[in-house]
Amino acid sequence: MFTPYKHEPFTDFTIEANKQELLTAIKQVEANLGGHYPLVINGERVETDDTISSYNPANKQELIGTTGKATKAHAEQAIEAASTAFESWRTVAPAERANILVRAAAIVRRRKHEFTALLIKEAGKPWKEADADTAEGIDFMEYYARQMVELAEGKSVHSREGELNRYIYTPTGVTVVISPWNFAFAIMAGTTVAPLVTGNTVLLKPASTTPVVAAKFVEVLEEAGVPKGVINFVPGSGSEVGDYLVEHPKTALITFTGSRDVGVRLYEKAAIVQAGQNHLKRVIVEMGGKDTVVVDNEADIDTAVEAIVISAFGFSGQKCSAGSRAVIHEDLYDEVVAKVVEKTEALTVGNPADATNYYMGPVIDQAAFDKITGYIEIGKSEGKLVAGGKSDDAEGYFIHPTVFADVDPKARIMQEEIFGPVLAISKASTFAEALEIANNTEYGLTGAVITNNRAKIEQAKQDFHVGNLYFNRNCTGAIVGYHPFGGFKMSGTDSKAGGPDYLTLHMQAKTISEMF
Repeated sequence: MFTPYKHEPFTDFTIEANKQELLTAIKQVEANLGGHYPLVINGERVETDDTISSYNPANKQELIGTTGKATKAHAEQAIEAASTAFESWRTVAPAERANILVRAAAIVRRRKHEFTALLIKEAGKPWKEADADTAEGIDFMEYYARQMVELAEGKSVHSREGELNRYIYTPTGVTVVISPWNFAFAIMAGTTVAPLVTGNTVLLKPASTTPVVAAKFVEVLEEAGVPKGVINFVPGSGSEVGDYLVEHPKTALITFTGSRDVGVRLYEKAAIVQAGQNHLKRVIVEMGGKDTVVVDNEADIDTAVEAIVISAFGFSGQKCSAGSRAVIHEDLYDEVVAKVVEKTEALTVGNPADATNYYMGPVIDQAAFDKITGYIEIGKSEGKLVAGGKSDDAEGYFIHPTVFADVDPKARIMQEEIFGPVLAISKASTFAEALEIANNTEYGLTGAVITNNRAKIEQAKQDFHVGNLYFNRNCTGAIVGYHPFGGFKMSGTDSKAGGPDYLTLHMQAKTISEMF
């Protein structure tokens, strides 16, 4: 019997001992950079002709490591291995599968600073964000283990006289996991262990910008006792290997976190029944957001400013939950904007491996840098640049936190997901208008409302159409088991990762009725 779930605490780096421990871990990770991590297929290390190279976005000449690069032939081998392994893995007792997750969580907990240091180097995450990323990955393992034990006996249904009825959950099959780079440990780990603990086998295709941390996690799962063929590590091209895995007739489940365009394309491909396929594939997608912090005229101004800045610029705005829009009531508009600018200009930007522990690090790569700086140029014609706007990619991909005020609600920087440290601010004359603006995008992931008016809180609960709605706080930072995460509209399938319904999405419900 497991102890009750409690989320992994964050590390306090104002404590000197904790700071020194992380600095030591960073040095240890730096001493081992440049390693190679082959594919893992059926428990065997498989070398490939081509490789994927991962570089530090804060120091783009620093090689973090290389991984194998899978071809379609490798993908086929992995599918076959996973399909074969499924026949035995699906019969393993749910409690034993849960125990493997608990063991994996314990391994990561012992190596927490090491994984945090790797996230700092490979993903460019500041200390606080990297530590939270690692903690969330531990949370996913601990939470899903307990959820699986609860679901092992199924759900209660009625039985009539002379009849025994049961409602149980059974595994689905081979699962393709396509994980993102922005939460290179947490989401990668969470989306991998959820299908594993529910009795499915997994092909993990991590983001090509952060494959080393995924390779390290596969090693953890093997150490924890995941059998051969149950977890397969197949980094590769999305258009080649990713599409092949999604379209394969033996694939039963696809779980994807990433951009809207890629998610929609995978969703479409998964809907097509291939030759030899005798089932409909399930798809779990989380595709992004254009999230809004609404500030009412009955708001606490300091709370509003704090919520706006944290939501917009945590991890350089590279979160699907990032509050890249603020809609402020005209009564408080000028004061809130002025304080947002002041707080934004005080933020520090630099290499997160530095002991200075900057608030913001780099964006992930050159493509992201070019896209974000392009949007900043667009913003100059759509609003008033009141903070930031500067960037430098000479050594790493650094962009200063940028704020545009007086932006039309239908402007591109208010509508399109930028995925960087760019905040657009619009004015509203009423609370109803503010909610209308907040709802005027194709996304519906997160949102925040800052108000002290109870009636307006109740109104927003009904009328603010997002999957995760927060009051009087920032719209980022969902905690596993506390804030199940997933969004409406084009933000995805609202699958609620870290929530009580998530594991059932990876299984099939089965009704069993026996007459006496």
